[in-house]
Amino acid sequence: MLHTVEWKVRLYLSEDEGTTKARVVVNTGTTTLTGHGVAQCSPADTDVPEVGDELAAGRAMHDLAQQLVNIAERDIQGMGTPATGRGARPVSGWPM
Repeated sequence: MLHTVEWKVRLYLSEDEGTTKARVVVNTGTTTLTGHGVAQCSPADTDVPEVGDELAAGRAMHDLAQQLVNIAERDIQGMGTPATGRGARPVSGWPM
């Protein structure tokens, strides 16, 4: 069975005095989730804005990814699949 969907993802970055903030928003058509990330340049480090962008964006995407995995795990549990193992991950046909 073929299943194709498109989710819109937007990434917003802002930098102020050595602190870069990232916000990533995914719209699935039925749900909107937001991930957040922050990176701070140490005063002893060379200020390279691209590094702050990469770290903050990566952290925001990691936050969003964890939210999506948590939702999927709750959905799987809601189908009556028992949870076992570390972090109460469900045993199912969807390997994590």
